[in-house]
Amino acid sequence: MTKKIVSLKEARAIRDQVASRGGRVVFTNGCFDLLHVGHVRYLQEAKRQGDLLIVGVNDDGSTRRLKGEGRPFMLQGDRAEILAALECVDYVVLFGEPTAESLVRALQPDIYVKGGNYTLEELPEADVVAEYGGEIYLTPVARGRSTTGLIAAIVAHHREDR
Repeated sequence: MTKKIVSLKEARAIRDQVASRGGRVVFTNGCFDLLHVGHVRYLQEAKRQGDLLIVGVNDDGSTRRLKGEGRPFMLQGDRAEILAALECVDYVVLFGEPTAESLVRALQPDIYVKGGNYTLEELPEADVVAEYGGEIYLTPVARGRSTTGLIAAIVAHHREDR
């Protein structure tokens, strides 16, 4: 296990240390099942918004509840380790809730980042961010880059091979 995969308690301590030096803390979250270039670009854009990027990763149970039976394709530890290997990601925290409200409340990042496929009205975390005065940044969408599209391409290719 990499030192970049931390508990919520450790993430809070790191966040406090960076904030005490005037650094801007950025947080984002997702399932990150079948990591693709759209995810990488999204995380790079998130990192550009501040000094420290913490990524919340849905654990296997919450990913299954969000995405359906048969998901995730990759175990939570593998997904966390792959994300931690990215230069733009400073720390990774696993969580088991369907939304990141509790993590946002605990970490109080200066900037909460989500993909531009969301609207502020659709983000359950938006109210929490507003409570403590943080910012929300919606990244541009990487057109044609999605896990759903990747899965469809893999399934189509597999069918052609039969």
